[in-house]
Amino acid sequence: QVHVVESGGGLVQAGGSLRLSCAASGSGFSIYDMGWYRQAPGKQREWAATITPGGITTYADAVRGRFTISRNNAENTVLLQMNSLKPDDTAVYYCKAIVSFSTNRARYQYWGQGTQVTVSS
Repeated sequence: QVHVVESGGGLVQAGGSLRLSCAASGSGFSIYDMGWYRQAPGKQREWAATITPGGITTYADAVRGRFTISRNNAENTVLLQMNSLKPDDTAVYYCKAIVSFSTNRARYQYWGQGTQVTVSS
């Protein structure tokens, strides 16, 4: 089993910054892609950013140029640096890890509980 935990959310004024962290823990697994998603009130969950094991990043149009995703493979962590935050960025942010296990080459996705980000106008 893999446990994924996000942290770093909070309340920030428009134009400010936050850094979210996500850590995956457990044993007997390898992590492939990791990504961040977000869900605003009354909205569907949307993808924000993804990073591959080799560090290749992709971003949704809404966050490109303002958010930066990075990872530390040795620590099984992924970060999301969020700058120039807007009220529209207010959402619960979720971390997703794609993993495989030593006994099974199939890939599985694990989600964290989410962390609240609120941007005031």
